[in-house]
Amino acid sequence: MKKQLLIIEDQASTRKLLGHFLGQFYDVVEKENAADALNWMNEGNKPNAIIADIIMPEMTGLEFLSALNDSGSEIPPVMMLSSVENSSEKMKCYNLGARDYIVKPFNPEELRVRVGNFFRN
Repeated sequence: MKKQLLIIEDQASTRKLLGHFLGQFYDVVEKENAADALNWMNEGNKPNAIIADIIMPEMTGLEFLSALNDSGSEIPPVMMLSSVENSSEKMKCYNLGARDYIVKPFNPEELRVRVGNFFRN
């Protein structure tokens, strides 16, 4: 059975690209914003890993990470996806529990390998 990967991305083209490429390896669930993703998870859905954009309307990726931390539930590995490449933004994500951070535009093969690393023992 494939691991479930939650993709949270407000740009439809990027979300579909990620879903299409990673859907070859994972059971992909796509959400266009973090608020919808959080509601979906609060309904009892537990993805094995999450890829989340940082800059989104309604709820940012950082706010999403904070909400996951506040939930008291076990948090799956989270990779943050952003067009922002600076150390301070990365550190904010890592301090909130993100396991990885990848900058757009990204190499799809690198992304696949980095997601796969979440599941290595």
